[in-house]
Parts: sequence; structure tokens; C-alpha cells
Amino acid sequence: MTLIKSISGIRGTIGGRVSENLTPVDVVKFTAAFTRFHQIRTGSMKIKLVVGRDARISGRIIEQLVLSTVASMGADVVNTGLSTTPTVEMAVTHFQADGGIILTASHNPTQWNALKLLNEKGEFLSDADGRQVLDLAEQMDFDYAKVDELGSITEENGMIDYHIEEVLKLPLVDTKLIREAGFKIVVDAVNSTGGMAIPQLLKALGVREIIELYCEPNGQFPHNPEPLPENLTEISKTVVDQNADLGIVVDPDVDRLAFVMEDGNMFGEEYTLVAVADYVLHHQKGNTVSNLSSTRALRDVTEKAGGSYQASAVGEVNVVDKMKETHAVIGGEGNGGVIYPALHYGRDALAGTALFLTHLAQKKMKMSELRSSYPGYFISKNKINLTNGMSTETVFRKVKEQYSQFPVTDIDGVKIDFPDGWVHLRASNTEPILRVYAESVSVEKAQEYARQVMNMVSQ
Repeated sequence: MTLIKSISGIRGTIGGRVSENLTPVDVVKFTAAFTRFHQIRTGSMKIKLVVGRDARISGRIIEQLVLSTVASMGADVVNTGLSTTPTVEMAVTHFQADGGIILTASHNPTQWNALKLLNEKGEFLSDADGRQVLDLAEQMDFDYAKVDELGSITEENGMIDYHIEEVLKLPLVDTKLIREAGFKIVVDAVNSTGGMAIPQLLKALGVREIIELYCEPNGQFPHNPEPLPENLTEISKTVVDQNADLGIVVDPDVDRLAFVMEDGNMFGEEYTLVAVADYVLHHQKGNTVSNLSSTRALRDVTEKAGGSYQASAVGEVNVVDKMKETHAVIGGEGNGGVIYPALHYGRDALAGTALFLTHLAQKKMKMSELRSSYPGYFISKNKINLTNGMSTETVFRKVKEQYSQFPVTDIDGVKIDFPDGWVHLRASNTEPILRVYAESVSVEKAQEYARQVMNMVSQ
């Protein structure tokens, strides 16, 4: 497996050969380059970085390598230990640090890990900054500190508590409403740090009863950790069997959020952001942003509320840039990633959960009723494995030529807009694949749009 280096960080599988996988040598090299990047940017050797990790099996070893490397570069490091991606993002600004590193491969299976790189705002590095880090790593252009100039390592284990406190302070989070609703909720945290954060948050919100599935942060993923319907059959069954109001699912680093309805069906990852945006826009007029692979339903609810919707390239940093440009009050990605700037500019399943439950309590509806109140679009999510010699640029060019009679967007792969739907073909930032997403007014029509493009690529 070749290391994947993108705006989503440095990602690879554990073990194997140097420069082909995420080995200890690679971890040290990229950590040192990232530390040096911030030293150059600030003009000081004595910088401060924040580090946190999800619960995957390789996390502790990677954590030790990263902490030791940062300190060996003469920088101070605050270790938040077992944490969530949004928690580490908030910790960067809380500790007034110069940057941060999150050790997580998000939704990837257990053999993967990664270094997600943050700037001083707790946001992902821009493409230009990321390239500078890669250049430093390639050149190995850094010196380690002498013994009397080594940095310090400080352990801070209370950041999830801090994160939850900040969520509860949000004006649009109403614990009284949630408590009165008397929710019974099932949680599947795939045995990662969501098992620490989500049940604790629900208790603080006043949820009546919480049923925990796989909430032990031991890194033993009981199923594929990507929160897609085919991976969530157990929680769907448990919600029905326990007569629960809903189920909550998060990925290993807790920046993606999905819901299961009371009838065991999925609310739809795409509609996590739609529902939260609907609630926010009814209390705070403004604009919204999502990426090109996200549902049109967000555009619909935004325009209905009198706001303006814009689309960005895929990738959290791109969504955040567009949100700042358009002064969006809510945004995110169709994979269940909610970005609420009133808290911070990062996908945050804790903030998304609190806002959604307030919305549901206020509506006094069943989950299925709330879902039916939104525009009915259906998405088909597919992928094509990249093979040696496959030119993505050639593929994109030929797809554009084939569908030239329709509106085409090419800021991130190729997106074709049809009157009743769209297809988006792009290279993944996190895996060696092409993603082919399609949406239309029926499952069959979405699948047909995706199939047409996939057949063309295979030829």
C-alpha cells in the first residue's frame, strides 16, 4: 500500500516497508517535518503542539513516536490522549498552541492509521501549507534539538469534558427540552473514543435512557467502522427491539454522525446535516455550504429559509474556506459531518448530536416523521479501485466530453448536473479509489446514473 498524502493528512496501513506504509520511520519523518513547518512559520524553535488520538490498536505506539519526535525537535507538546478529532481541534485554540496532530484514520479499517495536521486555529492545513510539510519531509530539512533544548510533554486528559461543556453553552442547545422529551437512545461507537464522548454528552443533555453498543475504547472494531447502512444492522435491530426513539452512530474519530430511526431504518447520513441546518436556519438566518458530493436537500432547505447555498470541493478545509467566504452559519459534508462555526470550524458529531436532539425535541416528532418532512432524494455511493496506469485526468476528460450537453463542474473531479439529479466522479483523498456518487429522485435512477459512469470508466 502506498502512503496517501493529501489535504486529509498522511495516511497508510501499519507495518511493511518504509515509504510504502505508515511505518515508525515515516511517522517520525512527517512529524518532524510538521514540527519544523511551524517553527519556520512562527520564527521560533519553542512552539507548542497538541496531540490526540482515537482508540485504534496502533494508536498508542504512534502516539509515543509523535510525542517523542515533537519534543526531540525542541517543541512543547500537550497530549490529550484518547480523544476525538473535534476535541483536539478545540484543544489547539484552548491551549493557544501553534498547531495540532490528530492520530486517526477516521472511517478506515483497523489496519490503517494517519496523522491529521492542524494549524493554529485548530483547522486542517491548506493545500499550500500541506505541500510545504511534504517538501520538508522529502528534503529531511530539519535538525533535532540538543539535550538541554528538548521540549516538554504535558498530559491533559480532561479535554472531552471541556468539549462537552462548550457544546452545552451553545444558545441553540436546549437541555430542558431534551430532558422533557424523555429520549431512549442506542449508541454504536465502534469501540473507539465516541464511546467515551457520546454517552457522556447524552447524560449531560438529560437523555432518559442510553443503551451502549461497542462503547469500550479498545480499538477492536466489531464491524466496518464507516457508518453506512450495510455496516449498521445490529444497531438497527437493537433500536427496534428496545423500542428506542433513535440510534446514534459515530466513526472512530467522532467527526461523522449518523442516525437510525425508530423503525430501524437509517435517517441517512446526508440528512444529518440537512436536519441540523434546518434547525439552525430557523433560529439564525444565513447561508450554508456543503461539498459537491452532498445532497441537494441542503440547498432546498436553505433557500426555503431565505438563505443562499454554495458548494465546495470535497475536503473539510475546502468546505471551511467556502463557509468563511460566504459567511455561512452552518455547513459540512454529506458523510454526516456537521460544521457549526458558533463552536468551531470543524466537523463535530458532539455539536451535531446536541443540535439535532434539540430540534427533534422541539418538533415533537418521531424520527421517521422528521425525515419525511425533507425533500426526498436518494444517493448511490460507489467506488472504483485505482489500478496501475489508470489516468484519472483522462477519465475525467472523457466523462466531461460524454456529458458535455449538461452543466459540468470540475473543481474536484467531474460533477454532471442533470435536471433530476447528479453524478460526481472524483479521486478519494483517503483511499486509492475513485468515488462515484450519484443522486436522484429515486434509488433506481441514482443507481442508473452511477452505473452509466462506472461502465464508461471500466471501458
